[in-house]
Amino acid sequence: MSEWVLGVIGGSGLYEVDGLQDKQWVSVETPWGAPSDQLLTGSLGGVKLVFLPRHGRGHRVAPSDLNFRANIHALKSLGCTDILSVSAVGSLREDLHPGMFVVVDQFIDRTFARQKSFFGEGLVAHVSMADPVCPRLSSLAAEAARAAGAKVVEGGTYLVMEGPQFSTRAESELYRTWGCHVIGMTNMPEAKLAREAELPYASVAMVTDYDCWHEDHEHVDVAQIIACLMDNAAKAKNLIGALAKTLTGPRAPSPIDTALTNALITAPHARDPDIMAKLAVVAGRALRG
Repeated sequence: MSEWVLGVIGGSGLYEVDGLQDKQWVSVETPWGAPSDQLLTGSLGGVKLVFLPRHGRGHRVAPSDLNFRANIHALKSLGCTDILSVSAVGSLREDLHPGMFVVVDQFIDRTFARQKSFFGEGLVAHVSMADPVCPRLSSLAAEAARAAGAKVVEGGTYLVMEGPQFSTRAESELYRTWGCHVIGMTNMPEAKLAREAELPYASVAMVTDYDCWHEDHEHVDVAQIIACLMDNAAKAKNLIGALAKTLTGPRAPSPIDTALTNALITAPHARDPDIMAKLAVVAGRALRG
């Protein structure tokens, strides 16, 4: 058993966490470059928490420019045991209205301009992504979202597009035929890297609008979307507080804590020492084993 250290990655509209005690913004250097911003550390309800504004305070970093590897490395280096992602999305379903929260359990990754792995030439690894989120953390996040006053749907597929432009109508309709529920630009390769770093990951997708497939899309103005975004962000802050209250006991091990066991393919004698040094934080347990 260990104690929980909750890492929270805040998306559009969520740039800080309310109620943190002993809070401090800290700078973290990583071998992958700089993360999106400083990380906010502190405790909430007696639980250690590390918060990272995904796009930086003031929303300075576009989705395709996010340094996903540095972000995950920074959270792991500060002792996070689990990661909650909170992000704004568009709805691909008539019954998923703006203001609803979807605790997603699957992804379709359509991004193409991002670094998607900590591993590569000199040290190859293949982790399973069949079930890309942590069911335990996802369930706790769903209950916390309900406690925060959100209408919650558990389960759904998040289509991750490259951006920064939104979909064409043809693309939006295609993704609907694939059975996708929501669409956004940020959870990949974030979820893949969290798995490589052996960090259980849960994603709460906050619907701000219908994507362009919807017949009422052009009748929704930017002011309405921003108002929904801000309301969602307020609920998200309450969600984080409610979730922290459920993490006060000891943390039982998760199978994801050992995701790299048997995933490292390169023989020990053939591993690049420089790559191993870069991976000391995210893959140290497996490399030492």
